[in-house]
Amino acid sequence: MFKYLLILFRHYLRYKKGGIFFLFSKRYSKKSIISFIVSEYKRPIYLRNQTTDINTFYQVLFNNEYEYNYEIEPQNIIDCGANIGLATIFFKNRFPDAKIIAIEPEMSNFEMLKLNTSQYENIHCYQNAIYNKKTKLFIRDIGFGKWGFIVEKESTSKNVIETKTIDEIISENNIDAIDILKIDIEGSEKELFESDFETWMPKCKVIIIELHDRLKEGASKSFFKALIRYNFSVCPMNENLICFNKS
Repeated sequence: MFKYLLILFRHYLRYKKGGIFFLFSKRYSKKSIISFIVSEYKRPIYLRNQTTDINTFYQVLFNNEYEYNYEIEPQNIIDCGANIGLATIFFKNRFPDAKIIAIEPEMSNFEMLKLNTSQYENIHCYQNAIYNKKTKLFIRDIGFGKWGFIVEKESTSKNVIETKTIDEIISENNIDAIDILKIDIEGSEKELFESDFETWMPKCKVIIIELHDRLKEGASKSFFKALIRYNFSVCPMNENLICFNKS
């Protein structure tokens, strides 16, 4: 019953930075959403009990997936595939003056994204799928839990979502440059970098991307084919690649 809370408790025992404080009681086992405090973060963090939110927390905040010396003080950050907002709040606490646009297509994840970011200023949330053109896609659960929804053209689901292009995000938010563009979109990077990237990609100073060839064949090929057109240096960073624009 307390499986997922016990996982977090074990992480707490290992967390040397002072981290997580829980009040364990029977009432948590009945709660669909649990909240707790991490000392390095200014606001409570919310997770859905007995879901992959626990794994997401461990990966993003406990294991510091996006911790890096970015060598810039970003003003504009776009989080594509924001899930429940943990990367968004990582960046907001690391760079409190930055404007962050967080995009997540799946409804239940989007509701958690809004909850986790609601007490922070200058975070703007979109319930859309990032894509290379304006269209409608279908959200499909492929059995990987709350962090593994994909979007596709084929109508295998009633869950229809409208897309946003990065050019639209730039225009709607009056952005001249994207200081950090984080991309974790479960295979849709294939389409994102197939076409219509020429206007926004040179505006990116840093791109952080997780590639998903296991979900969509050709995702890496599409990304690197676009990347080599520009002067980016590439380094591995946990499950991601971090790309610095040297232009």
